Amino acid sequence: MKKLSARRRHPLAAVVVLLLALAATGGLYAAFAPAGKAQADETSQSLGITEGQKLYSVGCASCHGTGGQGSSDGPSLVGVGAAAVDFQVGTGRMPAQQPGAQIPRKKVIYTQAEIDQLAAYIASLGAGPAIPTKNQVSPEGADIAKGGELFRTNCAQCHNFTGKGGALTHGKFAPSLEGVDPKHIYEAMQTGPQNMPSFPDTTLTEKNKQDIIAYLDAVNGDDTESPGGLELGGLGPVSEGLFGWIFGLGTLVAVAVWVAARTAKAKKS
Repeated sequence: MKKLSARRRHPLAAVVVLLLALAATGGLYAAFAPAGKAQADETSQSLGITEGQKLYSVGCASCHGTGGQGSSDGPSLVGVGAAAVDFQVGTGRMPAQQPGAQIPRKKVIYTQAEIDQLAAYIASLGAGPAIPTKNQVSPEGADIAKGGELFRTNCAQCHNFTGKGGALTHGKFAPSLEGVDPKHIYEAMQTGPQNMPSFPDTTLTEKNKQDIIAYLDAVNGDDTESPGGLELGGLGPVSEGLFGWIFGLGTLVAVAVWVAARTAKAKKS
């Protein structure tokens, strides 16, 4: 009886063994799986920020300050987010060639990898809009009619109802949206570059932005037809009115001069 009592295990022994096994398994998993991946991601992100800071020091610091705080020649970049960098640098607007009423689009001088590094560095200075994913800018499944309604309500006053662009005050202008990368259109709505107001998700949802992108793709696509025939650049009543004045009234004046000349000639004879 004494031997049987000595060999009997404590009731909590099995629980302790199970907890130790779980702890060991969790420790091994944490040591070899997620920690390794997380460490690699963190190292890659840190490297991107470091490289982006180097690029920033060479191409951007002279206007925006050594730490992105801004100066008399350029605004602060703290909190503008990666999306603003991807838009401005990815469309060639930055670095700016020269100051002016508006910085136009020009040839891009950075690779996409360098733009991503610059964006990572600026994003590290303060939270801001992130670069949209392919799914966010894809027009697949979007409501084109709704996008047209939203565009005419929020954008057509400056960009024209088909996105052909238009003139603003004091030498500024709304650029044409024809042929613009959908990612850059999305980023422009997020960040509000230059004279454009920003449309965060609280104003235009992610779905709304997709609808607008789909609408612009539809009205400016290669298969788009103009039901009115000659579209005159798609600039609306201004170009149509100018056409009417120049050709319509010009034709009437020419006819009137011809009739007067014929009448005077007939009287002489």
